[in-house]
Amino acid sequence: MTHAENSFQTKTKLAESLKKLMTQKPFSKITISEIIRESGVNRKTFYYHFGDMTGLLRWMFEQSAVNVVKQYKLPQEYKKALSFVMDYIEKNSFILNSIYDSVGLEEMKLFLYPDIQKIIRTCIDSKEKELHLHVKEEFKSFICNLYTEGFTGTLLRQIKSPEKLSREEAISYYSLILNVSLPTILKSAPGQKHTQPET
Repeated sequence: MTHAENSFQTKTKLAESLKKLMTQKPFSKITISEIIRESGVNRKTFYYHFGDMTGLLRWMFEQSAVNVVKQYKLPQEYKKALSFVMDYIEKNSFILNSIYDSVGLEEMKLFLYPDIQKIIRTCIDSKEKELHLHVKEEFKSFICNLYTEGFTGTLLRQIKSPEKLSREEAISYYSLILNVSLPTILKSAPGQKHTQPET
């Protein structure tokens, strides 16, 4: 087994232990001692791979959700990606609620923001290229942050709000934004220029 494979196996053990413990108590109540006892991995090895509990939590999310979404061809396969996200939220509601109850809305937004921002930016850049446009960087950054705020906030409400959208409604509404709103905004962007299609 290579070093990379061994490292991945160790990280997976730690993540599985964290996931199991989160079915029993809030994230904030779980200690590193409990994780290493559950996983059979020693403390030194834990700190070799992760600086703290948040690092382990982020890696767990990246492996189970973020990296999966990145494999979709965006924005063309946005419906498949959205479907996966909604299914993930439903299947992992106990984990997400544990984190939400521990750190609160604002902290969880900060935790998810960077990954959602990368995905939104991929959609913006792909749509810009598809429409043969050149949009100013500052405007793309502005709308990327605007969409990220909106998507992050509404996704978190899907976890906690009693008035959350149904799976079908959420996919339909997000699809409408990406498929109708985004192209319209890019076409109307101040200072945007048309580019020559690639041959």
